[in-house]
Amino acid sequence: MIQVSGKNFQQSDMWPPDTMESIFIQRMQEDPAVYSYQSLDQLSFEIKLRKNIILSAKAMNQGKAQFDIFENSRCNPQYWLLTDIGGFQLKPGVKPSDAIRDIFINSSQYAFECATAMVIIYYHAVLNSIDEAVFNHLFQNLYLYSWHSHAILGTRNHRTSHFLPGDVVYFNNPDFDPETAWWRGENAVVLEDGTYFGHGFGIRTAEEMIQVLNDVRRPGSHRSAYLENFVTRPSFKHLWEYSRVSRSYLTHKIQPIIIHHNEDSISHNRYLFYVYQVYKQLNGI
Repeated sequence: MIQVSGKNFQQSDMWPPDTMESIFIQRMQEDPAVYSYQSLDQLSFEIKLRKNIILSAKAMNQGKAQFDIFENSRCNPQYWLLTDIGGFQLKPGVKPSDAIRDIFINSSQYAFECATAMVIIYYHAVLNSIDEAVFNHLFQNLYLYSWHSHAILGTRNHRTSHFLPGDVVYFNNPDFDPETAWWRGENAVVLEDGTYFGHGFGIRTAEEMIQVLNDVRRPGSHRSAYLENFVTRPSFKHLWEYSRVSRSYLTHKIQPIIIHHNEDSISHNRYLFYVYQVYKQLNGI
């Protein structure tokens, strides 16, 4: 259900039938959860960003960036410094917008695992949704590694089985073979037609995703891979607020701790578990 300014939202002529935007609205209206917005502009921004997440996922699918584990990560040295543990650090003097776009333009020079892929898709989608100068001001000193992301993205998990186009979901493979641990699962973007894009998997149905993971379980396993009932989303409302502010009023947020875990293909939920463990240690809990 959608509410705008405290009132139930009725479909308008802003999004004609059979468009990607109208599919988003329909799926949100069908959800028992309430999606509440201050204004129509705030709702429109989320719809725009969800669409751009899907378009960025499809662009990555059409590109030549390879799936690979952290130790085999690759990036374009013109824009990024490759760290010893497989992260990409933005080079001094490089615009964040140029570096993110290069991953899609010169995709053959890149290799990364599926969690990093999701964060790259988020940044690319946000870049295509807000003013470029604002993007460059907000996302200075970019660092790409697993699910680590800038605080302004505000990535959060939500427990639900009602997936919306533009959500990121996780296919868990509990009986993965330790010898091929990168098959522990797959992060994937929900597309508008109900299929999913996962880096290294391409675009597939849920059943096809699960079958690929089942085929690489450890020997003797009979426990199936499955689609988890939670989604990862950026903070659409937070990003909307930043999209409307002049650069002179923007402030830099304290950045989250970077967790170097060296586990390929983990879910956002697992990454947050590692973050929590580090914060507990730092605070003596």
